[in-house]
Amino acid sequence: MTKDQYLRMCEQTGEEIDWDRCPPEPEDFPESTLTGITIFNELGDRVYPDVGYVGKDFTNLNLLFDLHGIKTKAEIDWQMEILLFLENRTIEESQQKIKAAHDKMKK
Repeated sequence: MTKDQYLRMCEQTGEEIDWDRCPPEPEDFPESTLTGITIFNELGDRVYPDVGYVGKDFTNLNLLFDLHGIKTKAEIDWQMEILLFLENRTIEESQQKIKAAHDKMKK
């Protein structure tokens, strides 16, 4: 569901808008966060057959920082925080999917 769909649904049902439940749109985030998401998507994935997704390949990270104009220590630290947050969530999601598939095979 998009933000627009959620707002129309609330309008049609007369329900109060709960901004905590409202799906965010890209314009709801600061530009630096969108840059972090873009860099995350530009990095390669490390995936192994027996283990699954194990994280991003940070080999080209400095090149991507240069391409996106990230130069100061504060900018680099913020981008690393975003990248590691996204990576951890993606790894957890991958592990849950593998576990669910493994459990399904056991049954």
